[in-house]
Amino acid sequence: MVAVLHESFFDYPVMRFVLGADAPDYDNQLATLINLFVMARVLRQETLLGVGDAGHLQGAAVVSRPDGVSPPELGRFRERVWEELGDAARERYEAFGAAWAPFQVDAPHIHLNMIGVRRTAQGTGVGRILIDHVHLMSRVDPQSEGVTLTTEDAANLPLYEHLGYELVGQATVAPGLTTWAFYRPD
Repeated sequence: MVAVLHESFFDYPVMRFVLGADAPDYDNQLATLINLFVMARVLRQETLLGVGDAGHLQGAAVVSRPDGVSPPELGRFRERVWEELGDAARERYEAFGAAWAPFQVDAPHIHLNMIGVRRTAQGTGVGRILIDHVHLMSRVDPQSEGVTLTTEDAANLPLYEHLGYELVGQATVAPGLTTWAFYRPD
């Protein structure tokens, strides 16, 4: 899962922002950061989705609940990751989170944290399978009224709007980094 998301998010604007434009070991630092995101869902017992082909994972998605409870071991794991990545990366990550925090949706929902498809599988429908499953999860969950997500890639805006998402906010995090928050009611 980490490998698929690492490949998918290698040049993603928020990853470059958090780790810094001059990160000396960007590749390994990115793997560490993405592992944090995945392990947060594992330790909170949240949803990890994958689509495979011939025994190889081709696409992955991680989903969470905004009201999920974090166990103590997640806090300890986070601290180890931020010690490794450094205070500047942590500050940039927190600045990013603060930028889209005002766009939280009041309705109970699930949040699509990350969705990625290996380059060799892009355009094959893997991403659509994953996002359709996230929508289904929300529809059948009596404690969810929709799905939220954010994107920092302007090219994704028409796709999410086509899939029924409504823009609920936009913020400039830093020069060259804009985040858009979306909500798709069931």
